[in-house]
Amino acid sequence: MRRHPFAKPAIAALGLTLAIAAVSAGARAGDGDQPDSPLDRALAGIEPARILSHIKVLASDAFEGRGPGTEGERKTVAYLTEQFRAMGLKPGNPDGTYVQDVPLVGFRATKVVGSFSTRGGPIPLTFPEDLVAISRRMERSTRVEGSEVVFVGYGVVAPEYGWDDYKGLDVRGKTLLMLVNDPPVPDPRDPAQLDSSVFKGRAMTYYGRWTYKYEIASEKGAAAAILIHETGPAGYPFEVVRGSWSRENFDIARDRPSGAAAGQAPDRVAVEGWITEAKARDLLRASGQDLDALKKSATTRAFRPVPLGSTARFEIDNALREVKSRNVVARLEGSDPKLKDEYVVYTAHWDHLGRDPARQGDQIFNGAADNASGVAAVLEIARAFTRIEPAPRRSLLFLAVTAEEQGLLGAKYYASHPLYPLERTLADINLDVINLWGPTTDIISIGMGQTTLDDRLVEIAGRRGRTVLPDADPAKGYYFRSDHFEFARKGVPAIDPKGGRQYAGRSADFGQKKQDEYTAKDYHKPSDEVKPDWDLAGAAADARLLVELGYTVAQDPKYPEWKPDSEFRARREAMLEAGKP
Repeated sequence: MRRHPFAKPAIAALGLTLAIAAVSAGARAGDGDQPDSPLDRALAGIEPARILSHIKVLASDAFEGRGPGTEGERKTVAYLTEQFRAMGLKPGNPDGTYVQDVPLVGFRATKVVGSFSTRGGPIPLTFPEDLVAISRRMERSTRVEGSEVVFVGYGVVAPEYGWDDYKGLDVRGKTLLMLVNDPPVPDPRDPAQLDSSVFKGRAMTYYGRWTYKYEIASEKGAAAAILIHETGPAGYPFEVVRGSWSRENFDIARDRPSGAAAGQAPDRVAVEGWITEAKARDLLRASGQDLDALKKSATTRAFRPVPLGSTARFEIDNALREVKSRNVVARLEGSDPKLKDEYVVYTAHWDHLGRDPARQGDQIFNGAADNASGVAAVLEIARAFTRIEPAPRRSLLFLAVTAEEQGLLGAKYYASHPLYPLERTLADINLDVINLWGPTTDIISIGMGQTTLDDRLVEIAGRRGRTVLPDADPAKGYYFRSDHFEFARKGVPAIDPKGGRQYAGRSADFGQKKQDEYTAKDYHKPSDEVKPDWDLAGAAADARLLVELGYTVAQDPKYPEWKPDSEFRARREAMLEAGKP
């Protein structure tokens, strides 16, 4: 096991271990009894009513759905700042404020034209029925002309799996046609099953996310990256892509490079898009290829890119606007002079979808569950830490980020412009939609098995008579869809806990029914408001577990690590190597 470059001597480590053991013993003794340790007393103060009171404020109509760059943002930032200040937490920004400015650009395609020229004739693409496409270069007009089309399989370069779909081919200026998800590699012992040693079998790795596909295309200098949409592998119909990509989107404003056009971001592929499976089949057929045969060949390491002998043309016109948004951050300084410059971070996104004046009836997307609830829990977790005397040895950051609904942008900006060094950031604990329906005997860890934080949570939950379970559908890649992921992709160990499904005194399917009901009726709808049947006793219990998890990391000499098979382990190793004093 590699020693962290900031690790302390063994004698100090033994002292910290004994201190944690003493606190944990006190916590176990305090279950159901009068709290008898500083940690237990802090945990006892986490109350369902206080969490609910924060949700009611943040999800009220007065906050107008907390859209970035709106009056709702101003009220949200003011509320969070005042709460952190009232707790006695220090400003989290070293400049003496509680905010980190996040410059955003709103962009909406006003014109999208695309077509392929093939040996079998032209293949026109109709927006948004056949093609959805955007350009994140933030130029008002983007053109790709006569770009050679190359099928690159799943478009993956994964050294830890010995996988490279490019095989050294120079794809600069080309249009890459890709499949979604990870390569489904058959198990050599049973071809009907997937090989769990390669891309984790059914569980999606980051290589399977569509965001990765565009990133690797950008890295390799491609002109365009077009994904073939298939409902099964993608996990949603083409209508979902069409709906989200046809409206205004946001990205982080980038500094203009010397000699570049205004707003240009040369680190991005010029055109990012999706085409329907039917159009992909038309293109490949006209190019003398077959989609099913290509898909089969792409499931092996021997796959090589296939030039189609066709060219692509795209035109995208953008309407652009600047949006100034903010992350809110507070700090609890650690009590150990040698450790206080190391950090444990709690994150939750404060934003939601704002207001839609074009709607009939209710126009406000209140976002009570998503994610006023997570922010409320972080506020109460922060308040609990302020009651622990002495303060934890390492420092705690409480970070409410903007624009999660626009692509994790606030977290992405922090991870790219950290207020404190990421090599000294030990862990991120993320809260995005908490348990709203009562106590559970379990808690879910999305992407369970990525880091040793899961092992600690299992131990802590076990002392409280609870279990930790993985998400039931790892193929959907939920680990890559919330703010903690932006820390993970930089190498910071990150965990994304969710409310459990095994509700005390309820039927076995109660939790799944409530989740399905929320998804069908309230998710990203104006009806996501505080409900009369909410019971936040379970949320309070989960928050107590997460306080104890963060406290353990803040005290323990043993640093959290990525598991050996995690795709993020190498990033942490490289970060720590570069950050050695």
